[in-house]
Amino acid sequence: MNIQNTSIAARRSPSAEGEKIITLAALAVGGQGGGVLTNWITAVAEANGYRAQSTSVAGVAQRTGATIYYVEMCRDTGRMPVFALSPAEGDVDILIASELMEGGRAIMRGFVTPGRTTLIASTHRIPAVAEKTVPGDGRADGQKVIEAMGIAADHTVAFDMEALAKSAGSMISSSLLGGLAGSGALPFPKESYEDVIRASGRGVEASLRAFNDAFDCATGKQQPPQPEAETKQIETLHVPTRHQDKWAQLQSRLTALPAASQEMAGLGLTKVVDYQDLAYGEQYMDMVETLAVTDSAPFEMTIAGAKYCARALCYDDILRVADIKTRASRMTRVRDEVVVGDDQVLMVTEYFHPRFEEFTTTLPGWLGKRLRNSSRLEAFYSRYLDKGRRIRTDRLRGFLMLWAVSALRPWRRSLLRHETEMTHIDQWFATVTDVAQRDRALATELLANYRLIKGYSDTHVRGHSKFARIMQALPILQGRPDAADWMRRLRTAALADESGAQLEGALATVQSFAGDAA
Repeated sequence: MNIQNTSIAARRSPSAEGEKIITLAALAVGGQGGGVLTNWITAVAEANGYRAQSTSVAGVAQRTGATIYYVEMCRDTGRMPVFALSPAEGDVDILIASELMEGGRAIMRGFVTPGRTTLIASTHRIPAVAEKTVPGDGRADGQKVIEAMGIAADHTVAFDMEALAKSAGSMISSSLLGGLAGSGALPFPKESYEDVIRASGRGVEASLRAFNDAFDCATGKQQPPQPEAETKQIETLHVPTRHQDKWAQLQSRLTALPAASQEMAGLGLTKVVDYQDLAYGEQYMDMVETLAVTDSAPFEMTIAGAKYCARALCYDDILRVADIKTRASRMTRVRDEVVVGDDQVLMVTEYFHPRFEEFTTTLPGWLGKRLRNSSRLEAFYSRYLDKGRRIRTDRLRGFLMLWAVSALRPWRRSLLRHETEMTHIDQWFATVTDVAQRDRALATELLANYRLIKGYSDTHVRGHSKFARIMQALPILQGRPDAADWMRRLRTAALADESGAQLEGALATVQSFAGDAA
């Protein structure tokens, strides 16, 4: 998304107003180089005969809050100006936002004023804590923020500056500076910005590439990067030669399914076999085929079953976490995200905190059942072993520790966790198939309810609790023409907040149906 707009009123030229103080606020989250950006802006101002002062009000770093950097500057006339220490509502000439929602928060706080403020913002997203803690899809609507930018600002320059910086091998601070220079909000030549970057002495070439790309996008000389279409990330499944016949049989069963469900079932089959083995894939196909027999066009129940049966079978346990963290594809993704150069060394530290329950459920079933009921062992574990551990997977010792855990996959079926999960899955699937005989729409929603269960430890427990609460409403809803709709509403309420307040309200409404029927 690229936004460039100017209000009908002529934009004010700071250079034409003599000693006018120019106010600039920059909002950046931890690790984005907000301090570097501020230093660059201050240096550019001073190099052009301006006095400048910069301050910062620290937030909580590392993506949980923003730091507000504030710069005031004016032409040096020989007199010492009086600068403010922090921005005030309605008194910001230039607002720089390092991420889309930071731009939205700046508008809400009154830092962006129609007829005055130039807004330079990157349109990429970094999910906030409030978005990530929602059990379902808690992402805010970015399009509304983009629309608000066009209304609130006098002049807006907004595009994906993070993508530009990554493609140049630099940090977003470089492209934000380029967006500022290209906006024309400051009366300084482009060359002075480049001189300041060169004087910084680190990563100069990459920073200049990002700066110039952003400058050209801001001035219209270059098209900004367009958002890439979302594509399914499918890992290539390598089947050993000795198992090719069994894999071909599964593929044959896949092509016998209704055409509408084959794509989803193919993704699910690949995921399940990659998670465990070919026998697990056979179990998955048995479940999908059972649903397809009782389904009819457009086969929505079969599609939902193909998706959520795979999700249920591929539960998150310690073995799965260790497997994912030791895959080569993960290291490649990490290197890409943090933009590691060929001449740089990447160090990766993984954090683990296995609880007593996770310890016992990773043991063989007979032993895990015995130990999890031992209060003395639990007390010992809590006192001496229940603590977080940091493991360096970029080192051989740490990598081998996790790899050894992931290598337990052939024995997963004998572990207590697997026994517990299969008992729950069998009960859930039996309920689905029974309801499908009378109400396929309701059965489809029961399948989708499994999206509530994910993760491990406390997250897994909360998901199971909400799942159980929703399933308890099934006897009340069965037989109603709007049963599927209400089951979907209950799930939506459960996904809306972590506390479950909205779910309790929706359940109270459903329970009132029983009283009306009586």
